[in-house]
Amino acid sequence: MSDVVELARKPAVLEVPATVGALGEIAAFVLRLAARARLGTGATYRIRLAVDELATNIVMHGYRGGEGRITVLGRSGPDGVRIVIEDTAPAFDPVAGRLPPAPGIPPERRRVGGLGIHLALTSVDSYTYARRDGRNISTLTVKAEGTDACPPQP
Repeated sequence: MSDVVELARKPAVLEVPATVGALGEIAAFVLRLAARARLGTGATYRIRLAVDELATNIVMHGYRGGEGRITVLGRSGPDGVRIVIEDTAPAFDPVAGRLPPAPGIPPERRRVGGLGIHLALTSVDSYTYARRDGRNISTLTVKAEGTDACPPQP
């Protein structure tokens, strides 16, 4: 299978307030896209985990309880699901903020934060971040074929 994921042409769009209460709507949106693409259980879990982690971080750390919006665009097709999450919170590249696991360090001595992002972003087949026109834009893709097992860790 090539790295190009063939997806439906017109994206589904969800725009919600950046609140904890809206996280359920985002999760339901992702699950509908995964069902349309007929993703397996593992792939569905991985895309939902990643989107949930990113959206939660936008609400909790990006807008810090202030007002804001999150736009989620999704495309699904026989090859997989692609999700784009956009917000206008301060610039934040999740890749720069993630922490790789530190197996030799006891949990109480590890830096707090970043591990959830690491787990989420390494669970998808591809992830990109861009800052354009005052917007954080995260793009995640999970392929339908061979996605039930997590990809190797970098």
